Amino acid sequence: MIKKEMIAMLLAGGQGSRLGILTSKMAKPAVSFGGKYRIIDFPLSNCVNSGVDTVGVLTQYMPLRLNTHIGIGIPWDLDKNVGGVTVLPPYEKMEGTEWYTGTANAIYQNMAFMEQYNPDYVLILSGDHIYKMDYEAMLDFHKENGAECTIAVMPVPMEEAKRFGIMITDENRKITDFEEKPEHPRSNLASMGIYIFNWKTLKEALIVNAKQPSLDFGKHIIPYCHNQGAPLYAYEFNGYWKDVGTLTSYWEANMELIDIVPEFNLYEEYWKIYTNMSALPPEYFGPESDAERTIVGGGSEIYGKVYNSVIGCNCTIGEGTVIRDSIIMNGSVIGKNCRMEKVIMAEDAVVGDGCAFGEGEEVPNETDPSIYREGLVVIGDHAVIPNGISTGKNVLIAGNISAEDVPGGRLESGKTLVKEGD
Repeated sequence: MIKKEMIAMLLAGGQGSRLGILTSKMAKPAVSFGGKYRIIDFPLSNCVNSGVDTVGVLTQYMPLRLNTHIGIGIPWDLDKNVGGVTVLPPYEKMEGTEWYTGTANAIYQNMAFMEQYNPDYVLILSGDHIYKMDYEAMLDFHKENGAECTIAVMPVPMEEAKRFGIMITDENRKITDFEEKPEHPRSNLASMGIYIFNWKTLKEALIVNAKQPSLDFGKHIIPYCHNQGAPLYAYEFNGYWKDVGTLTSYWEANMELIDIVPEFNLYEEYWKIYTNMSALPPEYFGPESDAERTIVGGGSEIYGKVYNSVIGCNCTIGEGTVIRDSIIMNGSVIGKNCRMEKVIMAEDAVVGDGCAFGEGEEVPNETDPSIYREGLVVIGDHAVIPNGISTGKNVLIAGNISAEDVPGGRLESGKTLVKEGD
């Protein structure tokens, strides 16, 4: 039997519904981030940089883009004969097919995958957070304390603690109690959803609780281990960590990359972020172009002016166009003499000449004000928008739009225009 000290199980099947149109055709971990990356690149790169060379990626919702991106793991040096990266979708069994119904249920359904490596430890990760973390240091902490389960925690402001699973610990960081989104929290150590289990402990907990509906780590596995007297410890992480689960947090995290001294640095030699990106020509800036505090991906051609923005790979921005505080994803084309402010433009979208997005009073979005907010204009992937269209703020626009779809050429603040099937 193959023997691995620690393997990782990366939960990447999330729909990410709070990202709205960005996840209508792909899982959240496949969404572009920081110009050239996808969200899943960060936990995968953490694994490689931490010496974890066996990773199971559990996919479910709209997996095509994610599976294509991961491939056989070459960019992360995970194309190995023994170990490497393996994509693990739900599959048909003799007794029927079952979707992954909870975080721990997904792990339970892949017991055979884990068993073949006979690991001492199993690292459980989420595929949709932006951070750099040395899992080897967390494993050292786990071993030193004789833990059977170690939960990564992060101090949060006390007034925000009620939004998280909270760990209560003693002076040695041994977990004495935990509360799920408590009204009156007794601690500010929030669970990051990153766990290291002794394989024997995890295996027993999964088997015993297998029949629980929507089997979940926070609701079922961690309480079971605690009730059985297993030593649980909290590993405190104080680095940058961002859950980009909403459009607002996604936009903010991208904007933080372009700070003069970014809190999250993509340029560190000792902790590289790897991605699946074919060889691209260099970016090109035309004679009338200008760019300040902007990330520009390879293969992009900039003829206009770009400020405080993140531009993906193979994008084209026309002459006279001015873009501010925006995220333009891979393969998008923007025509001449456009104005764009606080726009999130998904991949391979096309905007004609003379368009103006994000101008006007801020009005709540008519279809989903909890998602399309903070003045953002969101353009769906492969959208086509004709010349001369303007929009207000908190607007969603997607599909193959014609001039007839926008009477007067103006989509007011708070409006949604989605052409289905285009």
